[in-house]
Formats: sequence, structure tokens, C-alpha cells
Amino acid sequence: MTENHSFFERPNVKKETIQVGTGIPFGFESVTNSALGIGGAYGTWGESYDNTRLRDLVSFRRGEFLKDEDVMNLSELGFLSRHHILDMSNADHLELEVQVGARMLLEAARANGWDAADVDAVLIGMSGPVSHDYVSLICERAGISSKALKVSVHKACDGSVGGLNLALNPGLARKGQMNIAEELLGKKVLVGGIEGLSRFTSTSRDKYALQLFGNAAGVIGVVPGETFKFLVGKNYEAFDNEGVLAVHMYYPHSRQTESGSNLEITQSDSTHIRVAGLMHEPEDGGPIAMAGPMGMVKLFVRTGVKVVTDVFNEYAELMNKLGTPEKKISVGIVHHANYKINQLKAKQLQGTGIEFPMPWLMSDFGNVSAASNMIVFLRQLPKIKAGDNVLFDGFGAGTYYDVLAVTMGA
Repeated sequence: MTENHSFFERPNVKKETIQVGTGIPFGFESVTNSALGIGGAYGTWGESYDNTRLRDLVSFRRGEFLKDEDVMNLSELGFLSRHHILDMSNADHLELEVQVGARMLLEAARANGWDAADVDAVLIGMSGPVSHDYVSLICERAGISSKALKVSVHKACDGSVGGLNLALNPGLARKGQMNIAEELLGKKVLVGGIEGLSRFTSTSRDKYALQLFGNAAGVIGVVPGETFKFLVGKNYEAFDNEGVLAVHMYYPHSRQTESGSNLEITQSDSTHIRVAGLMHEPEDGGPIAMAGPMGMVKLFVRTGVKVVTDVFNEYAELMNKLGTPEKKISVGIVHHANYKINQLKAKQLQGTGIEFPMPWLMSDFGNVSAASNMIVFLRQLPKIKAGDNVLFDGFGAGTYYDVLAVTMGA
């Protein structure tokens, strides 16, 4: 794990104050690997809370002192600090997150050497969007063309990898709907996750959620078929009937299922698509309810190992067909739900003979949901070489899984 310090203290982070409310601290870092032709930006907003100071914030949110026995060992779970904002009006929340989102799109485009006006599509994962038209709002504010494709992906923590899978994997298209991967082949695409989880969890009394989650965003530049070449991948659903991780749907969904899928894909016009995942919602009407760390392990590890194994086996078959059976996965970009989940996942995969590096790279954030994989990728990006095969592993409440392998580099 990385050293114990606030994200804002990293040497390459640019720090500013967003003039909303009383002024919100904002910082971001841009990353470019010119050898690959790939770049992006990631960052966060709000005040930094280390694990000790977090207790006071959680007590304030709950309206009662957090008991010793309810304090999680967050460092053991891989988290040393995270970022939160205090309560604001709905209008201020919207303006803040639109400013953050637009800035992240602009900085990610610049990291790839693109003008915002040249971006052809934007796919953003969000667990609890601040508005239904958030992606359109941030694209407009960033100066991205009104003709660019805009895709909102609501699959909880799996949102950004779900978006990447849609952008690269032509096999995900449904009959009668746009094949997003075919549409975006060779085009300039921004893919990411933008998560205002401090706002999302602020009305919750769940002692686990209030300690685990924080704000963050990560956006990367993708040219499907060129800088990111799709190899194999799949998405998978295993509905959380027990509500081990229940999440309120702050986005349109009929709450019905069609054709055996819990995903509703709607297209309001030629440039706006919404991918909305059905969730088991909290019984008390709150934003989130968690069964605790061990509940998360049971929820995600067993099925997650199965999905990764399926994709890995497809990858091995493809390498054999290509005459490169020795070609390994260079690194796994795995959602950082918590360190124990990733450790156990790696151990169980090793037990079946599957092994690849799965670095833990986010101790200065909490669980930041759909922003997680993009931040991990950008922190690993300087070490990735042209021709490396990389596996993306996304998973989130619902329960939704997206796993895919790609070859990197123009």
C-alpha cells in the first residue's frame, strides 16, 4: 500500500478551491504515457479525513457518537484517508459536481492531446447521480460537441468498467439497439467514473458506509481498436436478493426486469443513452445499507472469482489460437472495494492456477465506487508498456460484474 498521506499532499497534484458554498478544496493529477498514446486525469474534492478524524464526521452524520466497537479497522482494509464535504443546498451540490465533472473531462482530454470539441463520446459511471442529465451537463460545460455520444452507466461500483466494456466489446450490444463498440471504433472517447459519495451517503445512518466511502473521479482517454484493443470480456449479473449491499436508485428504472436482465438500456435520442441497473434498495428508504465487511467479501468474491476465471480461460484460448500461449496478463486493474476482498480474490484465483499482479494503489482514498478502476489504471499507467495485455475487473452492488482483457498501446 502507498504511504500514509492525503491525496492533496502528492507532489503532482494541482490544488484549487471551487467557489461553491464556503469554498470546496479540489485537486487533480494528470497522467500521460506517450509511448501508449493514453492519458487521463483523476482527483477528488472536499476536506481530507484520516481514519482517526473520520470518527467525528461519522458521529456528526449519525447524530450520535460512534462506539468503539463500531469503528472499522480501515487501514487493514487498505484505506488511510478520504475526502468529504459538509451539507449544502441541492443547487450547490449540482453546481459543485458539474464543475468537477467538466474539469475532469477537460483535463483528461488534454492528457491525451485532444481538444474537448474533438471528443466523440463520453461514458461515465455514477452510483448516485446528482441529476438525471449529469453527463449532458458536464459535456456542455466542458465544451464537448452536442453531437458527441453521451452514456450514463448506473451499475454502482462497476459503472466505469461497465462503460469501458460497452465502448470496446461489440458482443454486448442488444438486438435493435446501438452497438456502442462498433459505433466508437477508432474514435476519441472519454471513459470514467465520477462519484460524489459524500453527498450520496450524507443522509445515511449506516455505520459502515459512512466510514468506507468518499468523493473521487477518474477519466481516461480511449481510442477503441487503437490504444485499447479488445481481446475478450463479459458482463454478468447475480442479483443481490438478500440486500447484502442495498443501494437506493437515484436514477430512472422501472424496477422491473426484462429478458432475464436487471439492466434497462434506454436511448432518448441519437446521442443520449442510459444503462441503469436494478438494485435491492434499503428498506428504510435511505441511500445505502451494508451488511458489513464480511458481507461484502461473501457478496463479491465467490462470483467475482467465477467471472474472472471465465474471462481468463477465454483469454488463454485466444492466446493459443494466436500462437502466443506464453503471453501473460501484465497487470489486473481491480476495483478497490477493500484490500481484504482483493487479497482473498487473488488467493482463490491462485488456487486454480490463475495468477497476475493486482496492485493495491488507493490507500489515500476510501472506496470511491465507479471512480476506483480508473484511478488505479492511471496510477499504474506509467508502468504499462506497449503491447501489454491488461485485465480490468469491475464489480458493484446489484450485483454487476464487468471483466475484460485488452492490449495496450497505439
